[in-house]
Amino acid sequence: MARALSSVAHPLPTLPAALRQLARLRGRQIGLRHKRLGIWQEFSWQALADEVARLVSQLAGLGLSQGDTLLVLSSPRPEALLLTLAAQTLGAEVTALDPLLPPASLTPLLQYAAPRLVFAEGPAQLAQTQAALGADVPVVYADGQRLGKAAHAANRVAYAQALTSPPAEASILAVDPDAVAFRFLRLSEGGIEQYTLSHAFLLGEAAQLIASEGLQASDSALAARAFAATAQVRYLLAPWLVAGFALNFPENLATRDHDRRELGPTLVAGTHDTYGRLAALVQARLPNRGHWQRRLVDWALAPAPGALRRGLGYWLVRRPLLDVLGLIHTRHPLLIGPPLSADTERLFAALGVKVRTLPDLADWQAVLPPVSAADDFAVLAASQAGAC
Repeated sequence: MARALSSVAHPLPTLPAALRQLARLRGRQIGLRHKRLGIWQEFSWQALADEVARLVSQLAGLGLSQGDTLLVLSSPRPEALLLTLAAQTLGAEVTALDPLLPPASLTPLLQYAAPRLVFAEGPAQLAQTQAALGADVPVVYADGQRLGKAAHAANRVAYAQALTSPPAEASILAVDPDAVAFRFLRLSEGGIEQYTLSHAFLLGEAAQLIASEGLQASDSALAARAFAATAQVRYLLAPWLVAGFALNFPENLATRDHDRRELGPTLVAGTHDTYGRLAALVQARLPNRGHWQRRLVDWALAPAPGALRRGLGYWLVRRPLLDVLGLIHTRHPLLIGPPLSADTERLFAALGVKVRTLPDLADWQAVLPPVSAADDFAVLAASQAGAC
């Protein structure tokens, strides 16, 4: 059963302020890892804070200011996270959209967001942004090697180029803790809906989660979902900045299961699909029924084993399977959203993984009625803007 979490008061006002405090208190400790070209690169808390300070200067130079929107169109990667914190340092809010959405769904959301600045991961995301918003909106891009001439436009800035800016002062702006940190958008039968999260709410709820789950700075987690998911922000990003554990980014979504095996994270915040995919990996490795090895597996995974079966079963079957899944060190297996299937739940229980459910509750509010196409949306949005 999902446990509702309440938000409690937190001494730090904003998410960027939490990062700066971690840089002061644990500057040399590892705050983030990212796998690139098969190698895990490590970044200390101080290095992360320094990078955000340089990005603040660049974003301010591109015109981003308090009340504006940074739109993130990217798979999970550190650049998206650090640009998010830089934008929030300036008092801007962040809207992250799933880059895998079909154009018919993505275009009206991009247009409604009306961002002052966009972070686009690569050429596909840049093309989607330009098609929906035109060429005048400034874009910071991560993957410039495949952009060609598009990378040389006046309002296109490579992430690496943005890091050449001098660092901004940490006290550049006093941001209201109750200001919107993230604004999520989605299409529904009722039109476009939004859900907002403030800095104060995220930090308070993170403190509650840390207390209830016993999260510590020595923990580590894998960030394998885009920040377009509300639960990813609430149950991973915010706790990372409060507890100060290491956040790890896979090379890409296709390598996330392999990268999890390499890391062995202690915190896994997954969905029904995450655990279902891991259960399928286990089933694919099991011997055929009737084989003596399958009988050994069934014997080891039988419920309520005695001491002998529990000990032998762990070393012969459960531990190797947990190692394959990258769950050998996992102490905090969290489920966000819909419950597991009965078969998946039984499998993880047999492996000794006690998955705990967190609520994925969001108070979505309708902001625009249904539209039949992106062109209709553009007319409707323009008319509403003129009425304001």
